[in-house]
Amino acid sequence: MTYDVARLVRDLSTELRGEVRDDTLSRAMYATDASNYRVVPDLVVLPRDEADLLVTLDLARVAGAPVAMRGAGTSMAGNALGGVVVDVSRYLDRIVDIDPVAATATVQPGVVLTDLVAAARPHGLTFGADPSSASRCTLGGMIANNACGAHSVAWGTTGDNVRALRVVTADGRQARVQAVTDTSPAGPPDPAIADLHRALASLGEEEAMLIRRRFGTFSRQISGYALQHLLPERGVDLARLLCGSEGTLATTLEATVSLATLPRTVVLLALGFPDAVSAARSVPTVLPHGPLTMESINATLVERLPADTRRAATAAGLPPGQMWLLVEVGADDEAGARSAAADIAQEVRDTIPGATASVVTDPSAQGVLWRCRRDGTGLATRRADGAEAWAGWEDAAVPPDRLGDYLTGLDELMGRYGYSGASYGHFGEGCMHMRIDFDLLSEPGARSYRSFVEQATDLVVSLGGSVSGEHGDGRARGGLLERMYGADATDLFTRVKDLWDPERRLNPRVIVDPPDVVDDLRQQGQAQHFGGRTRLAFAQDAGSFAQAQRRCVGVGKCVQSSGGVMCPSYQVTREETHSTRGRARVLFEMMEGDVITDGWRAEEVRDALDLCLSCKGCLGDCPVNVDMATYKAEFTHQHYRGRPWRRPRSHWTMGWLPALARVAGLAPGLTNRVSSSRLAGPLKRAGGVAQSRDIPEFAPQSFTSWFHREHTPARGQGRTRILLWPDTFTTYLSPEVGKAAVAVLEDAGYEVHLPAGQVCCGLTWVSTGQLGVAATVLRRSLDVIEPALRAGATVVGLEPSCTALFRHEAVELLAGDERAALAKTQVKTLAEALLEAPDWQPRPQDREALVQVHCHQHAVMGFDADREVMRRAGISAQIPDSGCCGLAGNFGFEAGHEEISAQIGERVLAPAVRAAPEATEIVSDGFSCRTQIGSLTPRRGRHLAELLAETVERR
Repeated sequence: MTYDVARLVRDLSTELRGEVRDDTLSRAMYATDASNYRVVPDLVVLPRDEADLLVTLDLARVAGAPVAMRGAGTSMAGNALGGVVVDVSRYLDRIVDIDPVAATATVQPGVVLTDLVAAARPHGLTFGADPSSASRCTLGGMIANNACGAHSVAWGTTGDNVRALRVVTADGRQARVQAVTDTSPAGPPDPAIADLHRALASLGEEEAMLIRRRFGTFSRQISGYALQHLLPERGVDLARLLCGSEGTLATTLEATVSLATLPRTVVLLALGFPDAVSAARSVPTVLPHGPLTMESINATLVERLPADTRRAATAAGLPPGQMWLLVEVGADDEAGARSAAADIAQEVRDTIPGATASVVTDPSAQGVLWRCRRDGTGLATRRADGAEAWAGWEDAAVPPDRLGDYLTGLDELMGRYGYSGASYGHFGEGCMHMRIDFDLLSEPGARSYRSFVEQATDLVVSLGGSVSGEHGDGRARGGLLERMYGADATDLFTRVKDLWDPERRLNPRVIVDPPDVVDDLRQQGQAQHFGGRTRLAFAQDAGSFAQAQRRCVGVGKCVQSSGGVMCPSYQVTREETHSTRGRARVLFEMMEGDVITDGWRAEEVRDALDLCLSCKGCLGDCPVNVDMATYKAEFTHQHYRGRPWRRPRSHWTMGWLPALARVAGLAPGLTNRVSSSRLAGPLKRAGGVAQSRDIPEFAPQSFTSWFHREHTPARGQGRTRILLWPDTFTTYLSPEVGKAAVAVLEDAGYEVHLPAGQVCCGLTWVSTGQLGVAATVLRRSLDVIEPALRAGATVVGLEPSCTALFRHEAVELLAGDERAALAKTQVKTLAEALLEAPDWQPRPQDREALVQVHCHQHAVMGFDADREVMRRAGISAQIPDSGCCGLAGNFGFEAGHEEISAQIGERVLAPAVRAAPEATEIVSDGFSCRTQIGSLTPRRGRHLAELLAETVERR
C-alpha cells in the first residue's frame, strides 16, 4: 500500500500526546516479533491513551495506511508486522475494574497478564488462560490470537473467557459486542454496527452447513476465523468471532473478561515416560480426572537447562523418564489433592508401561519444575550441538485422543526430511509446540521447509486437527489455510474480512490474502553474510557474530514487568530500546544493512547499547543465553577500532583502572587527598566521571603488600596449595576482603599463595571494548600463573566479575589458548573452594543476612555454593529479587549514567537494605555492589569472607 508516510508522521505528531517514531532505531526494533519474519514498519506509534489510539486509527484511515496493532511483540507467527505499528503495551495498560462478585475484570489492551493475575489473586480469582509468556504478554494480544496456556484444559481459551469487547471498526465506528453464554444469551446488536451484525448473521445462515462441518470441531481449532460463532443456533457472537482474528477485523479498546476461582490447594503430579508417544497415550487416562493442567516437556529441553536448574528439578521431584507431563490437581485441602494425584499416578502406571510419577506439594519445588516448562520456548531454539532450530511448525493441535497418532506421523515425516527438534506443549488439549532445525538460511532449505509444512498440514488435517492451536496464523500459517479448510471455507474468510474491513487496512495479508510461508524470512536477509573477523571467538555460535544475534528470537522474557536480573535499564525506563531484545534487534539490523546502514560505525547502535550495564544478567536469565555484555564489548571494540580519539574519556580512566590503581597505590594518601579536594570536580570532568560520585578511597596498604610483608602464611604437611587471585579492587580498594579470605582459607586447611608477579584479568578493558589490550593483559597474567594451572591448582577469585571473566570470557578472548581453558575449570569462587575442603566446618554464627548477589555471579557461577556455605555457617540468607545494583563497574560512575544507575538501585535493593534490621548483615561480594549500597543507604555491605573470618579470629 502506498501512502504519504511523511505527511502521516506530521499529522500524528501534531495531534497525539503519545509518541510517533519514524527514526531508524525504532523501525529496526519493530521489524520483527518472535517469529521467522521481518517486515520493516513505516513508523511506530505509542498512543498515550484511548483518545490517542482513536486519533491514530482515524488519521491512518484517512491516509490509506495499513495498521498493525501490537502488544508485547511475542508472536511466533508474524502476526503483527509492517505498516504503521501501534504499540499499546507502554501506556494503554490500565486495569479499569475488578468485580469480585461477578468474577470479571475490565482491562485496556496493553495490560500484562501477570499484572491482571496479581490484581485478581487477593479475591481468590485468576484469569484462566495463561501462556508461558504471561510475564510480558498483553490481554490485547491474547484476544487477537485467542491465547490458551497451561490451564486452558480446565478454564478454556482467552475467547472462552471474554465477556464483552469494546471495539472500533476499520471505518471508525465504536461498538460494544457481548459474548453469548448460557447465562447471557444473544441480545440486540449495538446500533453502531447493526448493519454489520445483520450481514454476518445472514452469512452464517447461508453457509451454515459448511460452517458446521468444518469449524468449532475441537477446543484448539484456532486457525482462521471462528465462523462457528455466526451459526444461528448459537446466536451470533461477534465477541468470540473477534477472538483469534489477529487484529484483522476490528481494534480492541477495552475488554471485560471472566475470572476463574483459584482452588484452595494445588499439588503437582510429575509423570515420566520413556517417550513422547507413551506420554500422549496417557492423555485419555488423565483427562477424566479433571486436571487443571497437563503440560509436556522432553529430555532434550531438560538437558539444555543450566546445570543448577537440572539438579534443582531432580531434587524437586522430576521422576525418571525421557518425556514428562506436569499435571496440576486442585482440591479443597492438601490431603484431597494428594489423594487425587496419587489415584491418577496409579492409573497411569497401570496403563502405560514404564511410566513413573512423583507428587510435588512444596510451592518452591513446583516453581522449579514449572520453570523447565516455561523456558521451553527459548531453550528449544538451539540443539545440544549449537545448531539453530526455529518456529514455523510449532503450534499444530489435534484432538487429544489422536495425539499419539500425530506424534508418530510427525516423527516419520521429520525423519524423511532429516529434521530434529525439541517439543513441549499442552498435551491435555492435543497442542504441540516444537522448534525444528529447518535450514532457513538457504533457498533450497526454504523450499524444503515449505514442502515439510505442507505435508505436516496434510497430516494434521487427516487427524481432524488445526495448523494453529494457540499462536494464530500470521505469516507462518496463513498460506496453509486453504490446504486445511478448503477453498470454499477460505472464501468465507474473505467475505468476513470484506464486511469488516473492505479496504484491507487492518493487519493486511494476515488470514486473508496471505503471503507464501517463505516470504520475508528474516534469516534469508543480508545479515547472514555480514563479514569481518571479530575479536572474540563466539565459539558457541560457530564463530559467527550473525549467528550470535540470531539467538534472540523475540520471546521477550527481558521485557517482563518485574523480576529477574535482566535487563536493569529496561526495568527502569520501560523502553524497548533498553531491553536485551531491543538491543539484539538493533545489532541484527546493523548487519542487515538496509535500515541501519553504517555497520560497526553506526551511531544508532552505539546509542542503543549505551545503557547496557554489561551486567550479564541476560546470559543467565534469557532462555537462549543472549549475552549482550559480550556483544557490546565486541561492538565497542569494532566501533572505535582505528579511531581511539573518538572513545569516551571514561574508557581511558575506568577502562585503565588497574594501571591507574597501581600508580595510585604507590602514594595512596596523596591520591586520596587530591581526590577529595577541590580538584576532584575538574578531575572527574576530565575523566568522564559523574560529578555526584565519590572517587573511591585507596587503602593505606595494599593487600599484596600486607600478604608479603606482614602476614605469616600457614604452611605445613597436609595443606593443599591454593592460589588466591589479587584483583585490583581487593588489592588496592578493599584489602580487608583479601585478609579475611586468607584467614578463612587457611582455617579450611589450605596453603595460600599469591601469583609471583603482577596480574590482572583485563575485565575493565573488556567492559569498555578495548579487547586488544584486554587480551594482552590476560595473556601476560596467564604467563604468571601458568605453573599453578598446569599443576592443577585451584585459583580462588574474590571479586565475582573477575572470577566470571575466567569462567566465561577468557576462552572467547584467547581462543585456542590452553591456559585459558584450564583457568575456566580451575578458577573457583571462595565458597566453591571452601566446599572442596574435606574437613572444613565453620563455627555456627546464628545471624541473618540480606544478600545482594553480583550479576556476573548469578549469570556465570550461580549462587548455590555460597548458599550452602552460609547454611553451614548458620547464616540465614535473604536474597531479594533485586537484579543488578545499578553501578555495574564503570557504568554507574560514567557521566550521564548516574541518574539511571541510582534508579536501578532504588528499584528494590536500596529499599530492602534500608528496611533490614540493624542486626542483619548486608552481604555483597562485588565491590561495585558494596559501593552502590554505601552510596544509596547508610549501611555498609560486606564480603562473605569478612563474615566467615569473624569466627576464625575468635578461635
